[in-house]
Amino acid sequence: MTRKFAPIVLLFAVVLSLAARAQTGTAAAAPAAAAPAAAPPAATSPITGVNKVGIINIQGAILASNEGRRDLETLDKKFDPKRTELQNLNKEIEDLKKQLSTQGDKMNEEARGSLVRNLETKQKAMQRASEDAQNDYQQQQSEIAQRILQKMAPVIDKFAKDNQYSLLMDVSQPWPQGQVLWFGANTDVTKAVVDLYNAQSGVAAPASAANSSSRTTSGTTTPKSATTTHKPATTTTPSTPPKPQ
Repeated sequence: MTRKFAPIVLLFAVVLSLAARAQTGTAAAAPAAAAPAAAPPAATSPITGVNKVGIINIQGAILASNEGRRDLETLDKKFDPKRTELQNLNKEIEDLKKQLSTQGDKMNEEARGSLVRNLETKQKAMQRASEDAQNDYQQQQSEIAQRILQKMAPVIDKFAKDNQYSLLMDVSQPWPQGQVLWFGANTDVTKAVVDLYNAQSGVAAPASAANSSSRTTSGTTTPKSATTTHKPATTTTPSTPPKPQ
């Protein structure tokens, strides 16, 4: 499962909306001491004078931040016992399947029926446990992402204003799921935002980051952690151990 944060995108819009309202309210409450200076001209891109547009991978920024890496690694460790439990249950299922395959035709009807019922019971138990673990993991994962995004949204807002962007578009979902068909690498501000957020948060990079050279915050490449490191797998076939990797 590619990590999906659909509610996160909505939350991001809400956070920025509230920030904009707060700024508007503050401006309205301030006395009009003097006529405001003329607004600077809209920033333009090097091509055809259009307004300055950038892209950002919100999902990638959350995952690539020091805080995101630290908290998601902690979550992974928290689910280690559940992963072990599911692996052990899977082994029991495989042993029963092997027994049924090698000895089933030699058993009497009652013994074979008992073995089949035991196998089915364990398969259902594994399916339920796997789904519960998946849902629990995703819920806690989403809570981590939302918490980080609430703190990251003002950083993005300030970055966009300081650099005179007219528009930033989220490319967490690739086209056609997302809205952006193509963009140049020089329009991606994800790494710049992550660097700013890391500096502001004061959270040090986790030790594992030194060995994670394959990670990237590019809008065209999802960070490795988004697809593998923090993905709890589910399965309906007991031959593959479901686990939060």
